[in-house]
Amino acid sequence: MIAANHFSAIDPPLVGSFSPRAIYYMAKSELMAVPVVGTLLGYTGAFSVRRGQRDREALRKARWLLHEGHAVGLFVEGTRQRLGYPGPVQPGATMLAVQEGVPMVPCGVASFGWTPTNRMPCCVVWGEPIHLGDLPRTSRGYREAAEIVGQRIHELWRHAELARASGYPERLEDGSRRREHIGRGEGAPVRGLRPWPAPEPS
Repeated sequence: MIAANHFSAIDPPLVGSFSPRAIYYMAKSELMAVPVVGTLLGYTGAFSVRRGQRDREALRKARWLLHEGHAVGLFVEGTRQRLGYPGPVQPGATMLAVQEGVPMVPCGVASFGWTPTNRMPCCVVWGEPIHLGDLPRTSRGYREAAEIVGQRIHELWRHAELARASGYPERLEDGSRRREHIGRGEGAPVRGLRPWPAPEPS
């Protein structure tokens, strides 16, 4: 699972352009309901989730993807942040990782202030996978997982902001190397995995 912070509309394609794996995003139902936009997102593998409630269909799809070895992307604060720094990670965002025993790959995104009319430079910094399977499958375990992932995302976001302010150096202060965006065709499903199932005929 990919766990990223969220500032602007550019974040999904921005994170995806730096991922060597195709990412299936859980997108809010309000966005998926927008004409044209929702259809285009659906073509990329995004699927709808109703925020603030237990959406069984979204959970079923996410579990299927994880069981098949696909990467599921979540903006783990639950909504776009308006103050310029990452917000708290929601326990519901870490629940699947704990229950399914899959690692969460934290991702710090520096994109605050980006708009279609203000296409300012942005930055993405990836962290090492965080394994959460040993935590209890309870609300306490999900909260503990949220704190762990949230702290790491905040650290990565600070690296991203520093890289942006420093003119994108070849290496960050922790030794991480800079990479350009993933080339065309690289961010693709892994071979051998079953594709997203086609809709059943009505």
